[in-house]
Amino acid sequence: MNHPRPKARLSRALGIPLTRKCVRYVERRPYPPGVHGRSRRKTSDYQVRLLEKQRLRHQYNVSEAQLRRTFDEAARRTGKTGESLVTLLEQRLDAVVLRAGMARSIYQARQLVGHGHFTVDGRKVDRPSYRLRPGQVVAVRQRSQALPPFQLAAAGAHAEEQPRPYLSVDLSGLRATLLREPARREVPVVCDEQLVVEYYSR
Repeated sequence: MNHPRPKARLSRALGIPLTRKCVRYVERRPYPPGVHGRSRRKTSDYQVRLLEKQRLRHQYNVSEAQLRRTFDEAARRTGKTGESLVTLLEQRLDAVVLRAGMARSIYQARQLVGHGHFTVDGRKVDRPSYRLRPGQVVAVRQRSQALPPFQLAAAGAHAEEQPRPYLSVDLSGLRATLLREPARREVPVVCDEQLVVEYYSR
């Protein structure tokens, strides 16, 4: 999913940094971009819910249609719909690649998966939307491991300080295993998912 808007501008519009590089832009100018960015005051209930939906969508770099389909699937599950929605998104192959520290951003993760650099249980998978099941192993293909992005990843350049408890990661071997479905409290996504549910349920 390629967004033509610069990531820094999009981050300011959403109020959250979408990449590590965007952190300083959002901190330096913590208001929406544009001539009237500072003067925007009035917000409606619809606008608040739309913003939360857009935040969730862009943090996973998915299209509106993909997010809507995932929401419909989450609504059919037992339990809280919002938490199920985040759990399903977090099980996407590109999201697991990012959380495992094998990519620096969700954008790079999507690109690397799309270019066919990863296998799931030994079989090549090039669909970023592929949903992993607990117990499945994601690995960088043997022929891709010598490429600079993966050499950086193996050295721990993108590793999180606190590894995700639902993942077992071997960065030196460029492998990760999804141990179980993620719980909402373990997912580092900035979003009030209940507002997203209200947006789609209106």
